[in-house]
Amino acid sequence: MATVSTPRFVSRLTRDTLALILAGGRGSRLKQLTLWRAKPAVPFGGKFRIIDFPLSNCLNSGIRRVGVLTQYKAHSLLTHLQRGWSFLRGEFGEFVELLPAQQRIESSWYAGTADAVYQNLDIIRSHKPEYVLILAGDHIYKMDYGPMIAQHVEHGADMTVGCLEVDLETAQAFGVMTVDGDGRVLEFDEKPDNPTPLPGRSDKALASMGIYVFNTDFLYEQLIKDADSPSSNHDFGQDIIPSIIKSYRVFSYPFRDAQSGSQAYWRDVGTVDAFWATNLELIGVTPELNLYDEDWPIWTYQEQMPPAKFVFDDDDRRGMAVDSMVSGGCVISGAHVKHSLLFSNVRVDSFSLLESAVVLPDVMVERHCRIHNAVIDKGCCIPEGTVIGEDTAADTERFHVTPGGVVLVTPEMLGQELHHAR
Repeated sequence: MATVSTPRFVSRLTRDTLALILAGGRGSRLKQLTLWRAKPAVPFGGKFRIIDFPLSNCLNSGIRRVGVLTQYKAHSLLTHLQRGWSFLRGEFGEFVELLPAQQRIESSWYAGTADAVYQNLDIIRSHKPEYVLILAGDHIYKMDYGPMIAQHVEHGADMTVGCLEVDLETAQAFGVMTVDGDGRVLEFDEKPDNPTPLPGRSDKALASMGIYVFNTDFLYEQLIKDADSPSSNHDFGQDIIPSIIKSYRVFSYPFRDAQSGSQAYWRDVGTVDAFWATNLELIGVTPELNLYDEDWPIWTYQEQMPPAKFVFDDDDRRGMAVDSMVSGGCVISGAHVKHSLLFSNVRVDSFSLLESAVVLPDVMVERHCRIHNAVIDKGCCIPEGTVIGEDTAADTERFHVTPGGVVLVTPEMLGQELHHAR
């Protein structure tokens, strides 16, 4: 068998791979942040959206044939993809193809992760891929998929599952695998109450990342078989994987840092607390997720914004930001921003204070406001004199307060109807 270490071998494999990003989920644990948008469309990191990370991983890995499967409130996601990801050249066989739920095979919407792929079998067949890489569209990480596909081929696998080591409590929210010494999957339990720990590691379990590599013909066979099963939930984790591990070659692929060999950076920003914390991690001196990495850029739709501006320098009215990230189009006008992340086109007016705040695009903070430990949703106008994050009881009456004490503020909570359902 050929070796898998050369870039040319991995490159050829990635060119023969079609990636499918499952981006149809609501992400209900993000509460009102997903009231009008799908989770993959939620802004992240100052100028990106969550979907940009798996898409950038594909591009940087040499996978330039990508389908994005959408369903729940997909308008902002589709608009973002059309604006920011239409630069690939179709005449060279490169594309980011939008695959909204459209009842192509069944008379229902996507019923599960496996059903979403099944309903697009005719489109997948038209591209004639050798391998299909299936990805979740709602996680933050950098990953070269080439070595995973190469390991898949080297092991003669029918399916390969990307995996992480997580603590036992966290593992309850994931598919948990038991593997042998070669990494072959022996057991798979979806969201178990009592996860099986790793051998010799009583505090850790092996959790699925929701990243799968399939031999294409094998995928077709299993999806058709699953679609014909009336008792199936039509889900990869609940149905497909448990049904094949005894009879077929299913392997795990540990996601590790290529240089250190340690657990690689990966975040599920599925709760408001996790979303707030993961954004604020980025402002550290040496964050685990380096957005300034020229070797692995994160691509996105680049809005044309002027530089950030800081105005007024009086003792009681100084426009400044410390230990923060401030995106283009922002104006800090005689206000103090500390340990915060401001997305594009945010204005903070005089005598206001923001501390440990994640402020999404197009927000206006008027004078004499104090905001602590908060996520402010896109388009909010915070009225003059508003205090957020200092009185939990008062915050709970108006806003959503998380178990970790983070305050989520949306336009609707402020009586500002940006979206009209009727």
